[in-house]
Amino acid sequence: MSKFIDVLSDSTGETAEKVVRAALLQFPQAGVQIRLHTRVRTKEVARPVLERAAKEGALLVFTVVSPELREFIHSATAELRIEAIDVIGSLIGKLGTFLDREPINLPSAMLPLSDEYFRRIEAVEFAVKSDDGKEPRNFRKADIILVGVSRTSKTPLSTLLAQRGLKVANLPLVLGVPLPHEIEEAPSDRIVGLTIGLDQLCEIRQARLRQLGMPPETNYAMREHVRTELDFAHNIFRAHPEWPVVDVTGRAIEETAVIILESIHERNRAAH
Repeated sequence: MSKFIDVLSDSTGETAEKVVRAALLQFPQAGVQIRLHTRVRTKEVARPVLERAAKEGALLVFTVVSPELREFIHSATAELRIEAIDVIGSLIGKLGTFLDREPINLPSAMLPLSDEYFRRIEAVEFAVKSDDGKEPRNFRKADIILVGVSRTSKTPLSTLLAQRGLKVANLPLVLGVPLPHEIEEAPSDRIVGLTIGLDQLCEIRQARLRQLGMPPETNYAMREHVRTELDFAHNIFRAHPEWPVVDVTGRAIEETAVIILESIHERNRAAH
């Protein structure tokens, strides 16, 4: 029987969903389903979500800044006997006491658009335009350049890092194809190589072929061909020892993103 986690928010739900997904990394075989309920700002909208959670024995995780709605959810979850976690409420209370200030109690979606918001939007647009080596000219403008063979998580990593406001480009390494001159001209301290274990890469590529309705014996997923591709990539990495190489085998993209950011910060500290 499936277990459900209902994530309820009066804004985008991004904070609560990220917290839940990060915690679920510790339970890789849990098979739990996350249901996201965003911009829930009235009791009338919240009530059916809570009733369904009670009926199905779901866990409720919520981020609500309105004191009235938060109080309603607390009382309703007690009444309906729902297991619930208030992700942000107790933190707001503690911060209010610590800072000796009253919170403004506005959902983030209602706050003024900041420079940070526009920086992130610009970074996401940059990542889309620079995906899969489409715009080699952007290598020189990128904060981070990810390099690796097909299916080493370049695109999802680019998107995740872009959501943090970083301009990310990525380049697929194709067997026998030399690096474009733009990558050689880009700042080497921004380039990160990605690699992955042979077995996992074969599995990922076979799954991709099944999605596309293509035969599994296609070269793309054949073990010896994949091994040759990885050897080709490692030769390129060896020729560029200044590039850190991150092994994504068995890692969630969030974990890989943290490792990439740490490697960039370390190089920046070393440079200064």
